[in-house]
Amino acid sequence: MRLSLGLVVAIFLARPGVAQDMDSFRTPSGNIACIYMDGSLRCDVGEMSNRLPRPPADCDLDWGKAFEMTASARHAGRICHGDTVLDPGAPILRYGAAWQGGGFSCISSESGMSCRNARGAGWDLSRGKQAVY
Repeated sequence: MRLSLGLVVAIFLARPGVAQDMDSFRTPSGNIACIYMDGSLRCDVGEMSNRLPRPPADCDLDWGKAFEMTASARHAGRICHGDTVLDPGAPILRYGAAWQGGGFSCISSESGMSCRNARGAGWDLSRGKQAVY
């Protein structure tokens, strides 16, 4: 049986532990953190065990560990960045809990962080793998 992200989010939203008032959050391990700001969602991964993709020629900053999308985006993507949203003081989104805001939904699990917008764009992030949709 395959569940849609909307159904999964609806299930999580019906449970206690759903955080909707946070603009930033992190996994309990602290290795993945996200921030919602100005209509965009960005998540960064601190430590990765897989090899990073080659940066684009026009990126002379950090590449491969930051992901961003807008609520109306058809695809999410890695971004060239010179900063990070990894904030050790950000509220923890416990494993099994969901966050929803600004047209985005994220679910924290022991295997990583999954985030989507209403169009289905998003990512599944973990220390070992980063899949972008």
